[in-house]
Amino acid sequence: MATAEVEKRRNHLAALSFAAVVVFLGFPMWLRTTTTYRAWLPMTQIQELAELQLILSADVEVVFARGTLTPEQQKKIPVMHSRDEAHTIDGETSLIYRYETRYRTATIMEEDALNKPSAAETDLSMHTLSESPCGSLVVYVIPESSTLLPQDVDVYVGQRRMALLRVDANMKAGKTLDQVLAALEPQVKKVLQVMSFSHDDITAALSDRVRLSPGSPQSKADSMRTFKSSPGYEITFSLLNPDPKSHSVYWDMEGAVRTYVQPLLTKLSPVANFSVDSQTLHYTMLGINARFDANHSAYTLSADSLSHVINPVEARLGSNAASSNPVLNFLLYVPDAQHSPLHILDHRKQKVTTNAFHSPRWGGIMVYNVYGFYGPDEMASDININMAKVMAVFLSQLRLLLGVHPLAPPARFLVSPLGGTGLSDWELDRLMWSRTVENIATATTTITSLAQLLDQIENIIINDNVAQQVSNAVTTLQLAAAELESGNLAFALQYSKEAILASERAFFDPSLLHLLYFPNDQKFAIYIPLFLPMSVPILLSILNLLAELRQKRKDKQAKKD
Repeated sequence: MATAEVEKRRNHLAALSFAAVVVFLGFPMWLRTTTTYRAWLPMTQIQELAELQLILSADVEVVFARGTLTPEQQKKIPVMHSRDEAHTIDGETSLIYRYETRYRTATIMEEDALNKPSAAETDLSMHTLSESPCGSLVVYVIPESSTLLPQDVDVYVGQRRMALLRVDANMKAGKTLDQVLAALEPQVKKVLQVMSFSHDDITAALSDRVRLSPGSPQSKADSMRTFKSSPGYEITFSLLNPDPKSHSVYWDMEGAVRTYVQPLLTKLSPVANFSVDSQTLHYTMLGINARFDANHSAYTLSADSLSHVINPVEARLGSNAASSNPVLNFLLYVPDAQHSPLHILDHRKQKVTTNAFHSPRWGGIMVYNVYGFYGPDEMASDININMAKVMAVFLSQLRLLLGVHPLAPPARFLVSPLGGTGLSDWELDRLMWSRTVENIATATTTITSLAQLLDQIENIIINDNVAQQVSNAVTTLQLAAAELESGNLAFALQYSKEAILASERAFFDPSLLHLLYFPNDQKFAIYIPLFLPMSVPILLSILNLLAELRQKRKDKQAKKD
């Protein structure tokens, strides 16, 4: 009898031991080993990004030359008289535009520069004296008697961040300084609309996030044409010679890139990184049949057929698989002898002056006619391409595709022609403004979308690298917005580019896909067949033990009664 009691007690202790091991050791260890690791993310700051209010600030300096103010007015203007213009809220983008205007008189060296024979020389001299930082502008107010500007011009916009503004002599007569500044303000605003950030540029950059108003067709066209912001771009120039037997074509692309393209890309280096390559493709046709037009005595391509050119040609161009950056294709097509000359017609059936066209977010194609180089027997002729003519067209298309939109200046405005770089400083600033806003919006969308995904799917692993990239993206976004508000355009653009890279690294991290399609019901379906057979005997033993204890308690209670 005693042996049976000992055996029963031993069984009870064994059952309790197994249960204790399972409950206090096995189950916690199972939870620990099967729990998805999720590093900490700054969710509060990410939620605040969705309500981030961007303020675009620009510093504007208005400098009065000798003869534009009366002696009394000049005494009242301090060395630096500041006026922070009221904020302007863009109804479509919900952005705030702000200009901080400072007024002063010209220095002696600036007066010497304003006495140059031409406005272009004045622009260069002012740039030599001091270079204005990115995003800022200097407007020099010159008297009506100045010979720098023609009589039919009131405003000259230079290649740098400088403008000349002619004022009426009656503006200063009998007026206080505040009245003069108030009368000058509308003219300065017109200059800012040309040289600083504009509504059209910003809405074009944010076209996939805001609904453009019906009254802004230009913004819609610009947004469809321009490549979206990217850390880098690949530029490929291709020469298409469909019939090498008819002519041997040579183009000095290396020299053309060095002379025409590289100065522009160097100036655009703050916006993105660029790589350039070229290729020559023989026996490559456009893919559509040109028709002979008796009215023009030439073969023609109509505007309606141009959309069918891209796909057949693109198959021969090859792909840049080594990079994920967008590719800008520029094709120079030399027609064969049987289809020369070849001209592109617009929708009005008129010849396109450049004999070229561009495809939005793809590139451009130019038809280069060599008609007249053929001999009587149409033997092969050596033809040197006029690279200056070709690159003038391609650079114009490149500007459009990158977001440097053509400008229609207001009446009585004179815009300086482009210099050797092919891009004015203020045009670069306009592009930097729009790209900064676009980068911030894109990075914000990426990070908030990632946070929502991680919040909804608890099985996704969040390792330390992803958490670090998310934190970096949030921090650089906040810094970009702060620098944008402070008017530090160069720093704002750099931080926005870093935010883009960090947000994309976090969003496309391979570790996020490890348990993306492994929900909880599948987890239980795997573990229940493993633990159930082991748990049933332990559970039954515990139930038997509890039943015996309950029975013993009843027996003791019966004996007492």
